[in-house]
Amino acid sequence: MADADLPSLTASLDLPGLFDVHVHFMHPKVLAKVWTYFDSAGPLLGRPWPITYRGSDEERVAHLRDMGVRHFSALSYAHRPGVATFMNDWTLDFARRVPEALRSATFYPEPEAATYVPALVASGVEVFKAHLQVGDFAADDPLLDPVWGTLAESGTPVVLHAGSGPAPGTHTGPDGVARVLERFPGLRIVVAHLGMPEYEAFLDLADRFAEVRLDTTMVLVDFWEGSHELATALRPRLADLGDRVLFGTDYPNIPYAYAHQVEVLQRLDLGDDWLRRVLWHNGAALFGRES
Repeated sequence: MADADLPSLTASLDLPGLFDVHVHFMHPKVLAKVWTYFDSAGPLLGRPWPITYRGSDEERVAHLRDMGVRHFSALSYAHRPGVATFMNDWTLDFARRVPEALRSATFYPEPEAATYVPALVASGVEVFKAHLQVGDFAADDPLLDPVWGTLAESGTPVVLHAGSGPAPGTHTGPDGVARVLERFPGLRIVVAHLGMPEYEAFLDLADRFAEVRLDTTMVLVDFWEGSHELATALRPRLADLGDRVLFGTDYPNIPYAYAHQVEVLQRLDLGDDWLRRVLWHNGAALFGRES
């Protein structure tokens, strides 16, 4: 499947387009550092990671539009104290310029988060992103208690990279997330990458907590060895949780064509209704953007 094929696919499914909950738009200096990391990640990952979509912000937005992506996040993630506000100012300005972009923000376990996260929610932020491996912090860090409380009360989703892929961190894995959910069971966590590679454990959390969702970002793609075997193993559980699986891609930081993420979901052969929910309806319902 090629990117140019996507509009005809969504039309055949009677969808207005695609809803991608895991897209990255960042301050240019931050994005350049992210790309430098992936350019040098070969030894860590055992293979090169070429960034497929290196154009300007304007070019990358235009390509999303050409593919029929009607709504998408603009995720950045704070990697140390004191940078979240700088990142959020840029990302919220981006959302003001790009109507398809969800109003996105990030946070870090720091005392100031107890003040700036409620202010961001009050200002209309629609989604947050946090990255346990890059930020090197625990989901249940006490400094995040007021953050989780605010997000649980407001119902604002957070895309959380908590799995140990592509490389484990000190605090990655499901245990800390489980402890957070036990204290804040209404928290709308979207587990990035289906919790790669701790898929089963994060799917178990979705079974336990009704507001937990998972995104498809970089899961089942041919870039990873064993993707077909993994698809066979996960297929029954993805079918059962079809109303809480969200389409995500990691665009632009992916080493293959965007359309391949859609292609591998089709390969699961779970039916058009399941595919409609994942590609559009689940994201539209979560964020209240139905057209």
